[in-house]
Amino acid sequence: MERLADLIDRLNDGIGEILKWGMPIIALICAVVAALRYGFDTGFPWLSESYVWLNAAVFTLGSAYVLRHEGHVRVDVFYNQLSARGKAWINVIGTLVFLYPMLYFLATKAWPGIQRSWSRLETSPTIGGLPFMYLLKTCLLGFCLLLALQGLSLLIRSVLVIRNPSAGEDGRG
Repeated sequence: MERLADLIDRLNDGIGEILKWGMPIIALICAVVAALRYGFDTGFPWLSESYVWLNAAVFTLGSAYVLRHEGHVRVDVFYNQLSARGKAWINVIGTLVFLYPMLYFLATKAWPGIQRSWSRLETSPTIGGLPFMYLLKTCLLGFCLLLALQGLSLLIRSVLVIRNPSAGEDGRG
């Protein structure tokens, strides 16, 4: 099972490393849009949309990478004071009670809209906007799938720590 967790972690690490390059690209596009708008009194709707859409894609598809590296927001009242086994229990409960139900709800609510978007090959409602809104909407399913996989990795590692508390001492549990 640990090999499966390693595979999931490598997948999300690879995606995260690729997506990191999106942030400087977003900043560059945003600067170009501002320079064109305020310096030359011109603009291109597709260019303005591109950095917003790219930011949405980076955020949704990179969330599993953030969870993998514990970069997510955590209201930490006592977590850091727990043993590796205590943290593992919190991770199991949090994944099963909060993460998976939220992902299920989001995926089932998003699915009909994504299907509709693909069937119409939906484009931006903005004149001159980007022609592939359906791809952006599909990022919601990517978000759900990648986070569900990372949740599975977290569950596997947490169960290993619960069964063998010394397994969590390497910082991965």
